[in-house]
Amino acid sequence: MGLFDKLAGWLGLKKKEVHVLCLGLDNSGKTTIINKLKPSNAQTQDIVPTIGFSIEKFKTSSLSFTVFDMSGQGRYRNLWEHYYKEGQAIIFVIDSSDKLRMVVAKEELDTLLNHPDIKHRRLPILFFANKMDLRDAISSVKVSQLLSLENIKDKPWHICASDALKGEGLQEGVDWLQGISCNSLAL
Repeated sequence: MGLFDKLAGWLGLKKKEVHVLCLGLDNSGKTTIINKLKPSNAQTQDIVPTIGFSIEKFKTSSLSFTVFDMSGQGRYRNLWEHYYKEGQAIIFVIDSSDKLRMVVAKEELDTLLNHPDIKHRRLPILFFANKMDLRDAISSVKVSQLLSLENIKDKPWHICASDALKGEGLQEGVDWLQGISCNSLAL
């Protein structure tokens, strides 16, 4: 059973479709995280960078998921906003070893949070401070500080340290999401 399947069970969701936006800069590990969250029989072995965006649809025993894996390359980031209205939760992935682009990640996050389709909605945002296995990685606490996450007052959010290749930290994120009420998920 995949982590999304567990989430669906914990939330008591039956035969619903959930739209999750997976955002972050390129090479942060979004596609790898999505792959690890899918049921094991739906996971792929070869992960390639997302060009533009991809839509992953898969079903679990109680839920149909549509995950929008949005490319983090600069020329594609303007496409993100076309999917905000459908989003019911956001996973924002940060490469915790890429200190030079942390400012760019913060700018993109600020743009996201101030967008009219996001600003006044109480969407849960799960942050993965990914690539914690790398030598240059900074802690999730430091990532949180650099992104000024403490300033997000109108949306439930949580940050997890993760290593998407091994799946470490992903369960913590799913556990947090399962604690969010169905009302917060706007289902």
